Amino acid sequence: MTVKIDPAHFSNLAVEPQNDGIWIVTLNRPGKRNALNIETIEELVAFFSVAPRAGVKAVVLAGAGDHFCAGLDLIEHHDEDRSSADFMHVCLRWHEAFNKMEYGGVPVIAALQGAVVGGGLELASSAHVRVMDRSAYFALPEGQRGLFTGGGATIRVTDLVGKSRMIDMMLTGRVYQGDEAMNVGLAQYMTDGSSFDMAMELASKVAQNLPLSNFAICSAACHMQNM
Repeated sequence: MTVKIDPAHFSNLAVEPQNDGIWIVTLNRPGKRNALNIETIEELVAFFSVAPRAGVKAVVLAGAGDHFCAGLDLIEHHDEDRSSADFMHVCLRWHEAFNKMEYGGVPVIAALQGAVVGGGLELASSAHVRVMDRSAYFALPEGQRGLFTGGGATIRVTDLVGKSRMIDMMLTGRVYQGDEAMNVGLAQYMTDGSSFDMAMELASKVAQNLPLSNFAICSAACHMQNM
């Protein structure tokens, strides 16, 4: 059964359909460097839950302003004064959102610029293709903040860069950018121009594939480790 996505139902995300079945999903909190609050996570769950049944052929995931995503909204986290159990349930919603992205069967291409940090890197690592520009930088600073990754970095970022590099990032706060970030596998493409423009080009190419082929690649192939 085909369903419809109403862009008006989203406020923390800007959701824009294109004529060729590509949808642009933009984290729309530039004043917070697109930090992830619980409302943004719920909107990601809502969009990616229905995308496979809404005729979405590919998604370009972007961030408004100069940064992709600076991770967990620490101000919200502080103000909510969550217990450990409460925060565990928040993390479970993050997992729900990122699993819907990775395993939903719709190709997700992330356009990365500026901060791709903490939960922002966890979000980016849930995409199937990552395009970075020269401003993008990657880090997992949770260790310096008295936190631990709650959105899947220990699996997804390890898959990208290897266990030793992931542990080093968490222990020391190491930052990767430029050619070094590409060389360790944090992105598949780097451009001197706009990462968004390149992501749109790739999405146009991907959207021409048969939808069931894309579904198999983005669902079955991503599940290989679980089989």
